[in-house]
Amino acid sequence: MASGRRAIAATATFLGILSTVACSASSGESVPPGSSAPTRALDGGTKQASDRIGAPGIGDPDFPTDGNGGYDVDHYRLKIDYDPATKHLSGVTGIEATATHGLTRFNLDLSGFEVSRITVDGDTATFERARDELTVIPAKPISDGAAFNVRVVYAGEPRPVRGSSNLGTYGFIPTEDGAFVACQPNGAKTWFPGNDHPADKARYDFEITVPAGLTALANGELVGEPKTAGGKTTFVWRESHPMVSYLTTATLGKFELRRGTTAAGIPNLAAVDPRYRNALDGLYTKSGRITDYWSTVFGPYPFSSTGGVIDNFSAGYALENQTKPQYGGFDPEESTIAHELAHQWFGDSLSITRWKDLWLNEGFATYAEWLWTEHEGGITAEKAFRDHYAAGPDAAIWKYAPGRARPTDLFNNSVYTRGGMTLHALRQRIGDPVFFKLLKTWVAQHKYGYVTTDEFVTLAEKLSGKQLDPLFDAWLFTEKKPAL
Repeated sequence: MASGRRAIAATATFLGILSTVACSASSGESVPPGSSAPTRALDGGTKQASDRIGAPGIGDPDFPTDGNGGYDVDHYRLKIDYDPATKHLSGVTGIEATATHGLTRFNLDLSGFEVSRITVDGDTATFERARDELTVIPAKPISDGAAFNVRVVYAGEPRPVRGSSNLGTYGFIPTEDGAFVACQPNGAKTWFPGNDHPADKARYDFEITVPAGLTALANGELVGEPKTAGGKTTFVWRESHPMVSYLTTATLGKFELRRGTTAAGIPNLAAVDPRYRNALDGLYTKSGRITDYWSTVFGPYPFSSTGGVIDNFSAGYALENQTKPQYGGFDPEESTIAHELAHQWFGDSLSITRWKDLWLNEGFATYAEWLWTEHEGGITAEKAFRDHYAAGPDAAIWKYAPGRARPTDLFNNSVYTRGGMTLHALRQRIGDPVFFKLLKTWVAQHKYGYVTTDEFVTLAEKLSGKQLDPLFDAWLFTEKKPAL
């Protein structure tokens, strides 16, 4: 994802080494053999037999009310009908989940809306509301390990999160012709009920109905052709790969599209608001070229399509929505596209279980910017590293240790830039052959799964045969300028 300060710079001078802010498989059957299965240690509920209540948080102490405990979602079926003229959304969310302990009630995250009906396995359930918590009381208890289905019917005007210290406005954001939907870190709850934390990935089906003449864009690939009837058009999209909730999108409005494949044969879709029609071909071409290049550096592209979307909402940031990075009100430079597409590996396929490890997303994507700039004949990654290191010992970047992202300042520049510098310091220490082998191994071992900083350090030490704790401690966990 791209921070507001950086993306705004994109519309002005946009330095070549811009660091963008970026913004997992849930059940075991969503995770291929050999990858990291979901870690349910984050479940906030106790494991005692007497505990039959799902927790109102997934167990992340920095965001205690995000996500929910007691169950693991495998599949969402989102059906929404949105009218930009009235800003009214009617929704039906289907959830396929598995109980991680017996449940007499469980929570979903949902902000606003009027909920009219909920069923669990076809039976009407009662429910309660408290702020962003929707508590569901099924007619019959759910057994430990049982698969169950939830259906929530709701409607109202979406209310995005406003006034965020880092991102300003995010979530489902109404625009004059539709909506700009970018949900990092916890904005999925502004348009559908679910388990809104990256520690519970799921597969998604989207059925989105809008007034005829508008386009609805979501993650994954279009299923069949859009169907128009009664002045409305319905688009069906499917993301069959595991995805965290903050990467979901249902961006709506007037768009000009270009479809095709990358040189390597990956389906490629670029979409731009008509105000940015001159950027369409560039977005399409750059997205395809960068996707193919990262596939040679990081390993095979993990999803079934690539591309990007430019909408007319001046968000001042970009977000790595899975398969469709979003650029909020600006024509992105190549370095920004390189950042968001690198996230398809680091952040999208490989996802963090707790927000404190955000550098594993943003530091990697920032370093990818430097690698792309060097690949294109610009300044080298070494020069970018040295330029940032030249900051004096009292510079803000040295006062924030990026290995432990702070919940009140999650998208601090240090998480990006010093996170990227950590990777370059590691590359210097272990050498290029081992470093680039490490990146590919890291991606392959945890594909569609979850990752932690400790796991990355362990793998780096294993492949290099070196003891690396001092390096990581200095660059990630010490609030002072590291020595070279």
